[in-house]
Amino acid sequence: MSDVYNNPLVERYASPEMCRLFGNRHRILTWRRIWLALAEAEAELGLPISRKQIAQLRKTIEDIDFANAASHEKRLRHDVMAHLHAWGDVAPDARGILHLGATSMDVVDNADLLIMRDALGLIRDWLINVIAALSDFARRYRDLPCLGYTHFQPAQLTTVGRRACLWTYDFVRDLEEIEYRLWRLRFRGIRGATGTQATFLTLFNGDAAKVAQLEKKVASRLGFSTCEPVTGQTYTRKIDAEVTAALANIAAGAHKFANDVRLLANAKEIEEPFEKEQVGSSAMAYKRNPMRCERVTGLARYVISILSSPFQTAAEQWLERTLDDSSNKRLAIPEAFLAVDGILRVVTDVARGLVVYPKVIESRVAAELPFMATEEILMAAVKAGAKGRGKSKAAAAGDRQALHERIRRHSQEAGREVKLHGRPNDLIRRLAADPAFAGVDLSRALDPKRYVGLAPQQVDAFLKTVVRPVLARYKSVRSKDAALDV
Repeated sequence: MSDVYNNPLVERYASPEMCRLFGNRHRILTWRRIWLALAEAEAELGLPISRKQIAQLRKTIEDIDFANAASHEKRLRHDVMAHLHAWGDVAPDARGILHLGATSMDVVDNADLLIMRDALGLIRDWLINVIAALSDFARRYRDLPCLGYTHFQPAQLTTVGRRACLWTYDFVRDLEEIEYRLWRLRFRGIRGATGTQATFLTLFNGDAAKVAQLEKKVASRLGFSTCEPVTGQTYTRKIDAEVTAALANIAAGAHKFANDVRLLANAKEIEEPFEKEQVGSSAMAYKRNPMRCERVTGLARYVISILSSPFQTAAEQWLERTLDDSSNKRLAIPEAFLAVDGILRVVTDVARGLVVYPKVIESRVAAELPFMATEEILMAAVKAGAKGRGKSKAAAAGDRQALHERIRRHSQEAGREVKLHGRPNDLIRRLAADPAFAGVDLSRALDPKRYVGLAPQQVDAFLKTVVRPVLARYKSVRSKDAALDV
């Protein structure tokens, strides 16, 4: 137990892989990879950098003395220069050629892009795991009728699997956006203080072709095929805003999924997994609180609230660069990624372990189905009356309006029984006792599968045309461990 604040995103929520990506060691190691790539490319293009110097950099690249760097930063008040000096201390032969021609953002900005690229890859892999789990669930329950809701009031029936397709599609759209962000992510480039590459042009004696080659070589060494076409000292902060918007969109969809599960848990239709010795409440021993989904909604709200910072940062950049982005970026970007990673970790766990109670779902359908079946009963009564059956003084043979009025009155009475007296819905019993409906097979009208429309077929089509190609494209993505820490 530490006596200083520790970020809960690291301690409780995000995966170890994402935490390492945004950890200090990985960040500084990424800086060093960029410094090394720059030195290697400059050597290849004829600058006086020896093999011995390059070899020393390669040998010591992971030898990071953070205490020494902190000592340098206390004196220099500049984190990049502090780590330059710290590396120079363990690679003294190469000290003089480190950072040659570069400005801090040649290192820091490109490192941020490298880390974001890897972080987006982790988010993409989580989304694949979520989509796979929810699509399995949708397939399993493709034709199980359940109440559909609009305005959170019982509406036409759907199926459990069809509802799961709605959740799945949100995450498929999120995956497409992450793929697009990865495709659009370019290397900032090696541009110097204001983006003009003036210092590199001086290093290469005015040879613009070599400056262009240098940038391509460095980008290629770091896994990028393209660079931003134009920058100031920094890449446009719109990139951070766009990436964070994609993360916030994931958070919104996950929030919707988690809230749906929470609502269904209240109805005892579907629940998140609940472990054998899990405690739902310290006071109420019987409770099965949906703590996983509540965690998702809490983290999702945080991510959505973060979104304003990158947009404000993009708006606040002055001319070629200002430094008010740095402190904000150090919080907003890592925490958005860490929180979404934590969200998808929980969503994966929940999606893999959703518990369905078919008998409860069946009973809730049965309680509402008589009302939902009234239109079909009306049409059947009209047909029966037209054939000379079900005639009465109150309802002429086949008179749709007279039959509609009788159903309306019976429905109102049945509704009063439910709402005022807490009794079961007795609409079907009332209709069965009414001679106007004597020719209608009421039991056939109460088969729930008659009221789900094309829901099962829509599940099949969605899984075939949308999900299967996604999972085939990412068949090499491993199943991620979604076990929760707390």
